[in-house]
Amino acid sequence: MNAVLFDRVDILFGSRPETALPLVDQGASRERILAETGQVLGVAGASLAIEKGQICVLMGLSGSGKSTLLRAVNRLNRTTRGRVLIEDEGGQVDVQSCDPTTLRRLRTRRIAMVFQQFALLPWRTVEENVGFGLELRGVPAPERRRITQEKLALVGLEPWAGKYAHELSGGMQQRVGLARAFATDADILLMDEPFSALDPLIRMRLQDELLELQRRLNKTIIFVSHDLDEALKLGSTIAIMEDARIIQAGHPEEIVARPATDYVRDFVANVNPLNVLTACNLMRERRELEPCPDGWLWLDRRRTVAVLLDEDGVLVRARQGERELAPRPIGEAGAAADAARLAVGGASTPMREVIQVMNASGGPVPLVDGTNRLVGSVGMRDVLGAILRRSENGG
Repeated sequence: MNAVLFDRVDILFGSRPETALPLVDQGASRERILAETGQVLGVAGASLAIEKGQICVLMGLSGSGKSTLLRAVNRLNRTTRGRVLIEDEGGQVDVQSCDPTTLRRLRTRRIAMVFQQFALLPWRTVEENVGFGLELRGVPAPERRRITQEKLALVGLEPWAGKYAHELSGGMQQRVGLARAFATDADILLMDEPFSALDPLIRMRLQDELLELQRRLNKTIIFVSHDLDEALKLGSTIAIMEDARIIQAGHPEEIVARPATDYVRDFVANVNPLNVLTACNLMRERRELEPCPDGWLWLDRRRTVAVLLDEDGVLVRARQGERELAPRPIGEAGAAADAARLAVGGASTPMREVIQVMNASGGPVPLVDGTNRLVGSVGMRDVLGAILRRSENGG
C-alpha cells in the first residue's frame, strides 16, 4: 500500500471552482481558465503514488503548483476534484473528505510539516518549540521533555535546548524545525522548500544530514524544491511540474536519461549524468554478453576480460588473456588499480565510481547481485555510446 496517493487531483481557487473543470479537462492553460472563468488553477489532473520510506521531490519553477499539491496532503489546500489517500492503520483515508476528528488525528500523529521560513515561536525556547506538537496532543510534561531531548540529540542541538530562535543560526533554526517534526513521530513528513532560505554551504550540509536521518528513521518524505541538483541528490523519485500539471515522474536517473518533454529536457540539459546514473542504466545485461568457445563469457566487446560462472550464474573466476584475475568488490583497497584484481560492482553502483575503476584498470566492470550472480557488465564503449546518444538527443 502506498503511503500517499494523489488520484487525479484538481485544485482551483475562486468562488466557483467547478465552473472551470471543463476547461481543465480540455488541458486549457491557467491564463485561459482565469480569463474565461475567473478561477485560478493550482493543480490539474495530478496522479502520483508515493511508497513508504521514499523521498519524493515535487519540483518545478515558481508557480508550477508543487507547494499547492503538497499542502493537499494535510488539507491545508482543499481539492476541487480527486482524492488524496493516506495510509493509516492498515487502510487508506481520503484526507480531503474525512471527518474533523480523523483529520485532527492525521495532522497530529501521521503527518508533520517543515516550513521554508522555520516557523519557530520566538517567545519559546528551542526545547519548547520542539515539544509544541506534543503539547497540543496533550502529552504529559515529563514524557514531552524526554522526547524533545531525544530529538534534539538526533539533530545535534541538545546543548541549545534552552536558547531562543534569535540566538541560533539559520541552519540551526531549520534543524529545530526538523526536530519538531520528528518529535511527533509522524510517518509522513511534508517539507516545503525547507533549505531554500539558507546559504549554499549550510544547505548542502543539511541535505546530507537529512539523508543520514532518513537512513536511520525511514520516513516517507514529500519534499518541494525548485533546485534540480537538490532534487537529484535527495529524491528516490522526482515529479516535475509545469503549469499546474505533473509532466514526468520517475527515478532521478530515468528523468535524466529519458526526459519526456522538451521542458524536462531543458531542465536536465546541464546536469552531469555521472552524478545521477548508476551502472544499471548503462550496463549490457548478462544475456547480451558474448560467450567464449570454452564456456567463459566476454565482459566487453574488445574481448579483453572473460569470466566463468557456475551453474547458478555466480561469478567464480576471471581472466585477462592467460592471466588469472581475483574478483574483488569495488571499494576494497587496491581492487581498482591492482593488475591482478578485477573490481566488481553492482547494478546500483554510481557510474562515477565505475568510470573511476575503468580508468584505473583499463578494463570492464562486471556487475553482480547480492548473491554474487552476474547480472551484466559495463565497458568503456558502453559509456561512450551513452554519451554520443545523449549528444545526438540534444542533451
